[in-house]
Amino acid sequence: MSETMDIVIRRAARDEMNAVRALTRRAYQPWVAVLGREPLPMSADYAAAFELHRFDVIDAEAGICALIETQLRADSLWIENIAVDPAAQGKGYGRVLFGHAEQLARECGLGRLTLYTNKLMKKNIAIYSARGYTIDKEERLEHAVAVHMSKVLD
Repeated sequence: MSETMDIVIRRAARDEMNAVRALTRRAYQPWVAVLGREPLPMSADYAAAFELHRFDVIDAEAGICALIETQLRADSLWIENIAVDPAAQGKGYGRVLFGHAEQLARECGLGRLTLYTNKLMKKNIAIYSARGYTIDKEERLEHAVAVHMSKVLD
């Protein structure tokens, strides 16, 4: 467990998969109107994801209120998903989870974090940029343009 400013981060248990899925759906719901479809995390196969990725969560009185899904890669810690329940946004949970990811990367001997987002998710790109992520490239996909970003750790 990691604790920052009285916020406790813990590993999600496999039996919390449905709570993780529900939180992700709530967090990404506002993007449906922007994208004209559900963002990929809303329809992800969480049974498979729990086999391949690490899920760290923050709890609130009503249950899991924020999460970060990561995967170790050869050259970086990949952030597959970061989600904060709309009712819990603005409390610094996302910032704390990004800091947690940096700590995980360092513990694994990695000096870089990577992620991608949809180019239409301009607010997220701004958030990631403010956290020190830079745009590495844009990639045209079938239904979107993916913006690949990374952060090199000190």
